[in-house]
Order: sequence, then C-alpha cells, then structure tokens
Amino acid sequence: MTRILRAAATATALSTVLSACGGGPGGNASSGGGLVGGEVVSGTSQPTVTSTTSTATPGEAIAWGPCTDIKRPGGEAPAKPEPAQQCGKLKVPLDYARPDGESIEIAVIRVKATNPGRRIGSLVFNFGGPGASGVDTMAQAAKAFTTLNGRFDLVSFDPRGVGRSDGVRCGDNAVMDRFTSMDTLPANETERARSRQITREFVTACGQTSGRLLPYVGTVNAAADMDRLRAALGEKQLNYFGISYGTQLGAVYATRFPRNVGRFVLDAPLDPSVTMATRTMVQTKGFQHAYDAFLKDCAKQPRECEIGSDATIANKNVMKLMDELNDKPLKVGGRLLTQGLAGIGIAAALYSKMTWPLLDQALSQAMKGDGRILLALADSYNGRQPDGNYTTLMSSFPAISCVDTAERPTPEQLTALENETLKVSPLFGGAGMGLICSMWPVRGSDAARQINATGSAPILVIGGTGDPATPYEWAPKLAGELRTGVLVTYKGEGHGAYLSGDTCVKKLTDAYLIDGKVPDRGIVCTGS
Repeated sequence: MTRILRAAATATALSTVLSACGGGPGGNASSGGGLVGGEVVSGTSQPTVTSTTSTATPGEAIAWGPCTDIKRPGGEAPAKPEPAQQCGKLKVPLDYARPDGESIEIAVIRVKATNPGRRIGSLVFNFGGPGASGVDTMAQAAKAFTTLNGRFDLVSFDPRGVGRSDGVRCGDNAVMDRFTSMDTLPANETERARSRQITREFVTACGQTSGRLLPYVGTVNAAADMDRLRAALGEKQLNYFGISYGTQLGAVYATRFPRNVGRFVLDAPLDPSVTMATRTMVQTKGFQHAYDAFLKDCAKQPRECEIGSDATIANKNVMKLMDELNDKPLKVGGRLLTQGLAGIGIAAALYSKMTWPLLDQALSQAMKGDGRILLALADSYNGRQPDGNYTTLMSSFPAISCVDTAERPTPEQLTALENETLKVSPLFGGAGMGLICSMWPVRGSDAARQINATGSAPILVIGGTGDPATPYEWAPKLAGELRTGVLVTYKGEGHGAYLSGDTCVKKLTDAYLIDGKVPDRGIVCTGS
C-alpha cells in the first residue's frame, strides 16, 4: 500500500501541481481591455501606468548556488542536491508604488541548458495554481522538458506569496485540516452554516497570519516581478511557458509589457475576463465532462472497471459512497475521509487520463471501507504533506484569486450559483471561490482581468477539448483578447496539452520556442 500511496502523490504532482487549475470544481477550491504596460501599486488600489518596457534595474543579478531544500512529490526532501539545478533569490519591492520601501525575496530555480554551445537563452515557467511552487515543480519536472532544456536554461520561481517567496499561510495545521475536509455538498442549511463558519475561521486566520502580505500578492504585481526576473537573467525579451493559471500571469505580463514579449506559450488557458460565477459554472461543467468521460472509459472494460459494469451503475455507486461519507466519514488511520476530501480526491485524479485507473482503484477501495488512496489524492491536491504540515498552496491560492477580482458576492448570489451548478453536477457543484472572496479581508482589483497584448510578438495559445479545469472555450477567448494570440486546438483529455504525450502539440510547441516558427492559425492536433 505504501507504493500505491506514493504513486498517488507522484501521479497528481503532474496532474495537479504541475498543471494546477486556478479554480478547481465548485466547493472550496476558485473582460478584455485596453491597458498599456506598466507597474502596479498595492493590491488595494488600481494600477498606476508607468513604463511599458522594464521595471528592473540593469545592475540587478541573482547569486546562484546549490538547491538545498527541494521537496519531492511525496513531501520528502531529496537525498542530495541535483548538480544541474541552481537556486537563488531576487529582491523586489513589496509595494511597487513604494519601490524604495520594504522589499521581499522571490525564490528562483534554473536548470542550465544541456547544449550550451547552442543555447538560446532562458525559458521561464509558471506551472499553475495560483499558488504552486515553481521551484519544487521545476526540480521534479525538468526531465519532461528535455528537448527544450537542450537549448534553454529552464527557469521557474515561487511567485510572491507562494512557498519560499514570503508564502501566505492561513493559520495552523488544525485550521487547514478543518478547511480542506469540510463538506463541499452541504445537504441542508445547518451544514451550509457549518461550512460558512469554517470558511470564516480560515479567512480570519489568513488575515492574522499573513495580513501584511495579502494586499500585494496579486497577478499584476507578480507580472512586474517577472519583468524584474527577465532583466536579472540578462534577457532583452522574456521567453515564457505558462500552464493553467500561468496563462493568466503570462497574459497580464504581455498586456503590461508587450514590447518585452519573446516566445510565449500559454497552455491550458484561463479566460481572465469572465466573472467569478461564470468561471465556477464553466469549470463545474468541465469537471462533470471529465468525470463522465472517466466513467465511460472505465466501463469499456467492464471486467476491469471495479466501480461498476457500466457508466450508470458506476455513477450510482460513486454517489452512494459520497452520501455515506456525508453521513459517516471513513476512518483512515487517525484521520477521517470526509465527503469533501473524497470530492477533492476525485477531482485531482480527473486532471490527467493517466490517473483514471488509479481513480477507479481509489473509489472501489473506498466503497469497501479503505479510503487510503482517495485520501492520498486529496492530500496531494491540498498540499498536505505526510508529516501533517501544509505547503502554502491552499493558502496562497485564495489569497491571489481574491486579490485578482473586485467581486464580492452576496449570500443570495452565492446560494443561486450553488443551486445552478448543482443542477449541472451533483458531484462538483458549489459556489466556487465566491464564498471565500465574499469574506476576504483585502479589497480586490479587476486589473488582472483586463487583457490586451497589442504590439507584442505572436503568442501561442493551446487549448484542449477535454480539459476539465480550463475548458476549451476559454482558449479562443484568450487568443482573441490578447489580439496577438495564435490558437492551436488539442483534441484530447486532461489538463494541459504539452505534457499529454501528444506528438503534434509537442512538435509545434518545440518548433515555435526553439526555431521561432509560428504555427498557422487554426491548427488542430487530434491526439496521439
């Protein structure tokens, strides 16, 4: 069983952290415009337009050294530093409106190009979230980008408010355990009141533990940090690969610094312009679509599908399990597998088709009274490590998401949204990020929702038709909002196309990044 639990953590490291969605399904997981480039003041006020080129001082540099605190997918530290990996810190202003005031440090990692004689430059990654550690993920995932690593230094970072970069924390482990395990499908008003109480406890803890940082962790400030990173790396233009939430960060960067855009890939794109309610509804549909596809795929081999002989029976068995967990959580050692944790575990495994067989096994074992695999999937998604400590993922995620929108839904709006999404999906319906943001202690801004990269180089936007977390309809929307977007469609399942194994997507992306060859508009990769 230890091997199975490690497999669960490893599989979801690629399907959630590597391509974390920036929203997740409903429950407790998360406007094209004409702004010109510029810096931003604190997250509590609107951006101040200044330069359209650089926020960085030419003399800034990063002192590189060994990476000594990398975390592996199971939460354990590596036996020794990898010689090919180098880590460092970049100093940036906490508040760009006061550039000479308090500063914070951004943690950075790079993997040097393996063919230095043909090195093009640096390729900066953001793997998603918001809230995933780019440092840990790059250390784990660099081998998945071997072709690109031949010509580029692969670079990533923990965005402000994440991990080593003054990571946001929302109370202690007990607070986090209550928050992540609460039921996401409350059956009555008493349960809804309990969910609101737990959410308020979590939000209050965020303000108490990290109140100094909360106004400054938004995507617009992170984009300004990324331009400082570009300059510190000695690059005239930024070459960038963003996945999931990383596409929003890339789009905001391209909007504010269009002349600094080099070769940009935005894979599994979000549409930053949509309202919170629309995002919740679209993602609910996306996860339900992926869940239905999982059931159908499982039932194609009825003798091997452990949860049911056909999709209808399998779904009835899953919903019966969720009802039972709502009434009586399942003991797993000294912990409980709640309905909420089970739902998160299911969603985590839907991010990649590779983890569908594991999900079948996890559900069937839970139906027999063994919730260990399903709990391991949920823990991996939530950033809960084997020792019971949490990464900053589930704290920085709402902190960034709520600063990135001025929306603060009313209780009536939240109830209406929950009812609508439950009609679409009894398994994944909910109010999304709305409940948390309605209580958030910091005023948000819509600056990160205003996208227009007019004047930038062409930006490659890749959308997957079977993506549960960032549904395909957002890909053409973002390409249009950018004005310079070139859309490639991937017909396949899972969150993120480049790491799906599809040779068409990989060939087009590598040719664009390495050779500068912009794909023709309207290309469709049919999956391989």
